[in-house]
Amino acid sequence: MATRHALGSSAAALPVLISARQNPLLVRVRRLARDPAAYRKAGQVWLEGEHLCSALLLRGGQAAQALVSESAWQSQPLRALAQAAAKVALLPDELFDSLSPLGSAAGLAFLYELPELAPIAPRLPTLVLDRVQDAGNVGSILRSAAALGIAQVLSLSGSAALWSPKVLRAGMGAHFGLRLLEGLDAADVAGLDLPLLAASAHAGTPLPSTRLPWPCAWVLGHEGQGVSEALLRLCSMQVSIPQPGGEESLNVSAAAAICLYESARQRMDQTAAT
Repeated sequence: MATRHALGSSAAALPVLISARQNPLLVRVRRLARDPAAYRKAGQVWLEGEHLCSALLLRGGQAAQALVSESAWQSQPLRALAQAAAKVALLPDELFDSLSPLGSAAGLAFLYELPELAPIAPRLPTLVLDRVQDAGNVGSILRSAAALGIAQVLSLSGSAALWSPKVLRAGMGAHFGLRLLEGLDAADVAGLDLPLLAASAHAGTPLPSTRLPWPCAWVLGHEGQGVSEALLRLCSMQVSIPQPGGEESLNVSAAAAICLYESARQRMDQTAAT
């Protein structure tokens, strides 16, 4: 059942109250919220929580649909966020909670229409993900990339789905500041007109003593197997991160943050020197 609800400001469209569990919108949302790859067929992603919804709007994005619980609707900030969407659906709290994969539902979510896939930009500062499979690692890497000057992320087949709910939550809004392409292979990466740099646990020149080119493309590999041989052959440089504590290797998201920060630090030093 769907009816117009009396709540809402005169400046925004009134929300539609949805109370039926099998409403077609909710059936679609459940799939998006729980299936990591469902967005690829639907062309939409589920963004749950005030932070992700705000991040989308701050980057100039638009939400096709907001879903908000009745209790969240009573919060003026959450209501204002919901009304930024083209359409608003108002749900009883229990019904909203049944949609959410989170332990504690956020009460607000957007459906976001994915942008059309753009071609690879061969000269943009780039990060290449080679079969990085853990969703938390991928989201954390995207956060570091957006913060430290990367503009484009190329994800090879075998990596975690970039727009899956877990990656979105770990990315904390970084997605909306990056050019994201996935399902690629080594031949696609070969089309970059940039030096490729591979981060390795032990092989290569120690990172602190390496003069890093910019713009460049950093290549990060599988959590256990590292960067594939096909990609290593494309790389002009391999660097290692010194580990005086004696650990065997770093988590890939930690390694990404260190490498990207060193790139940014060297650029800042060069700017200061001129």
